[in-house]
Amino acid sequence: MSVLDVLEIGRELLWTTLLIALPSLLASLLVGLIVSILQTITSIQEQTLSFVPRLIAVGFVLLFTMSWALQQAVNFTVRMLGTASEVVR
Repeated sequence: MSVLDVLEIGRELLWTTLLIALPSLLASLLVGLIVSILQTITSIQEQTLSFVPRLIAVGFVLLFTMSWALQQAVNFTVRMLGTASEVVR
């Protein structure tokens, strides 16, 4: 296995991780932005106010995207096991 193969595996790992985490991160970002705007408009400066809506939003996003995320993780694992079996030969 060459250095380029290892770099390709690392790139695929990072890309798959980003792809799986992206929906939750975007939901957290959007909800946090909306709550921050509402806090600015209403002058409510409660620090814990932004955490509960974020947790709920991320929970719903995880619930709805879990099957897709698991499918992506399984596809990556199958590809890596196939690559590992080629290296052993």
